[in-house]
Amino acid sequence: MGLKKLAEKVAEYNERLESGKADKIKPEHVKQVLEKLQKKSTELTAELASPHSPEKRARLERKLEVARAQEERAEWLLKEVS
Repeated sequence: MGLKKLAEKVAEYNERLESGKADKIKPEHVKQVLEKLQKKSTELTAELASPHSPEKRARLERKLEVARAQEERAEWLLKEVS
């Protein structure tokens, strides 16, 4: 699952929480998304370690920043639904 889809999942869970449908969010699902986000962050960090052009490096850094922000949102959400 790509970073974009993972971010959409977290956003969808947040919308459910805000609309009062938090009981329909299973903590296991949030944990799965969080694990995937953490794996993606690890992959991006490893890819940043190898040499790349400045443009690709900037793109990878932006992706990593997004992944980490989504991880924080998922962790917060997990606390809310647990």
